[in-house]
Amino acid sequence: MILRIEDNDFTRSRRELEDRIYRDLAWLGLDWDEGPDVGGSLGPYRQSEREGHYAAALARLDTYPCTCTRAELRALPTMGATGEPVYPGTCRAGPSHPGRPAAIRWRVPAGTVEFVDRVLGPQRQAPATEVGDFVLRRADGAWAYQLAVVVDDAAMQIDSVVRGADLLDSTPRQILLQRALRLPTPTHAHVPLILGAAGAKLSKRDGAPDLSALREAGAAPEPVVAALARSVGLVGDRVRAIRAAELLPGFDIAALKVTGPPEVPGLV
Repeated sequence: MILRIEDNDFTRSRRELEDRIYRDLAWLGLDWDEGPDVGGSLGPYRQSEREGHYAAALARLDTYPCTCTRAELRALPTMGATGEPVYPGTCRAGPSHPGRPAAIRWRVPAGTVEFVDRVLGPQRQAPATEVGDFVLRRADGAWAYQLAVVVDDAAMQIDSVVRGADLLDSTPRQILLQRALRLPTPTHAHVPLILGAAGAKLSKRDGAPDLSALREAGAAPEPVVAALARSVGLVGDRVRAIRAAELLPGFDIAALKVTGPPEVPGLV
């Protein structure tokens, strides 16, 4: 288990937030074998310290500068697999506005990506037509999530990726990048999100405190772990408190299911 700090968005990443991650995960009873705080042979484990790896990968791909703004892209009518407009290739032949800062886009090759998610089953997407050429480096210099995680997963020998279902649409793009860079593809499992009353992803805007607020208020972690476990069917309805380590025996990720938002006092 590797803890990687994905801090390549330098406008939002701060070391005090990283320290909070360590405290919150430890409070929940989660631990890791390698990471920025404990070291390891596959580091560095902060993306802000891995720029050379991303630049080397970018140099191996067929890319071009794009000067389209987010506002211009949001005005496009075609919606793709991700719920966002499909990029129409405006800057493929050259930047549409040469005086602007440019992002770097990949000329996405044609073809269909198919994979079997360990929770959600068979998946299929044609990135070139359903997403279009996507950004690998933003105009402000920050590396895009899609490229950074592909490079890091390979370098850190990740063979199993477990993440939220909101990132399911990113996986075909990442598999396509892995193929282009001749990198191995890990297995994937996209797990349910915590949802608010309206059915959208729970956030502070819904009035829900984050883990740090619960921890700092003196809440016990065991009821939180139990509520999360109940919400995906890992334990029965009568289990009201449990340590994370107690969920390990007999754990089967294929058995996860959605049963509604967890009922954590103070959380929802």
